[in-house]
Amino acid sequence: MEPKASTSLIVDELDTPFLALDKEKFIANIDRLQKRMDAHHVQLRPHLKTVKSVEAARYLIKNQHLPAAVSTLKEAESFAHAGFMNLLYAVGISPGKLDRIIALRKQGVDVAVLLDSKEQAEHVARACISFNEQIPAYIEIDCDGHRGGLKPDDPNIVVIGEVLSSAGAELRGVLTHAGESYNCFNQQDLIAAAENERRSAVKAAETLKSAGLPCPTVSIGSTPTAHFGVNYEGITEVRAGVYAFFDLVMAGIGVCRIDEIALSVVSTVIGRNKERGWLFIDAGWMALSSDPGSSISTSGYGLVCDMGGSVIDGLFVKALNQEHGILALKPGSMNDLPELPVGTRLRVLPNHACATASQHTCFNVLSASGAEVVDQWQRIQGW
Repeated sequence: MEPKASTSLIVDELDTPFLALDKEKFIANIDRLQKRMDAHHVQLRPHLKTVKSVEAARYLIKNQHLPAAVSTLKEAESFAHAGFMNLLYAVGISPGKLDRIIALRKQGVDVAVLLDSKEQAEHVARACISFNEQIPAYIEIDCDGHRGGLKPDDPNIVVIGEVLSSAGAELRGVLTHAGESYNCFNQQDLIAAAENERRSAVKAAETLKSAGLPCPTVSIGSTPTAHFGVNYEGITEVRAGVYAFFDLVMAGIGVCRIDEIALSVVSTVIGRNKERGWLFIDAGWMALSSDPGSSISTSGYGLVCDMGGSVIDGLFVKALNQEHGILALKPGSMNDLPELPVGTRLRVLPNHACATASQHTCFNVLSASGAEVVDQWQRIQGW
């Protein structure tokens, strides 16, 4: 069920900086990936770490029993309170967090954990025995050296599976994330990253099954590979998060177009340094985040648009202070610095939507015209 809209607000009456969400683009982005997964007959598990909002999540997950992933237990608790009943805490579990996992499960929430070591498995096993609870667990697989996890043929996969199964935990499956796909910059490399991700997960599942252990779920996912995967043989679900908004990193590697980015920060011109060719805005790293995006990014800390959402050619966020942003023309631009009077409002597209959104307490959901805020969706904060 879609959330009900509140009374409209005039965009020009809101204090800047604020986080703006183009609802039409947001919905189109969601539909694009859902249709792709439906065509491949694969379950999509949206990762809610990007939206961190109950109202936004209802557009990604139409049924409370459909799967979702979260990155904090505060997210898990907030989404569970709102009725989302199938959650994966997709960060390596530590013993101090198991009491909160148990509490959610006692409430009837099917929440699973992630681990990649015998030590973690033993903590989960002890919790299962102590609380008489069958905690589901995924074993994390390293497909590309990006982060944690075990290699697909690591014998410790079987050791972990045996520890979990012997203690009454539920070995739910394996999970991998092709984080290095964010460093692919052409279609061929993205397709190859997706296939490597798939192969790694399937091989890990075969490692478990060959030892007589269950592996009902084989989970892969990143926004780039979700959009470029060709073969899903052996895969039961795909996870992705930033696809709902997209950002300049995704545009830079060819996953989306710039005009498909649904998120922006509205700011105001507050000054000018003619000698240096700078404009100042009231959005610094506290509003935009200081995430530089891709290592080959030419967008600085964001691209600048007018209030209609059209990119102002050559203008980008060159530098950030806490509450000031410095706009300049990109090196080599043949344009003149635009004459933007103090008080002019602009929209800045983010390098990394997750990081930029995390700086704000709510999404200001824009009307189709962009002139009104038709709703404000609160964001979940904390851990």
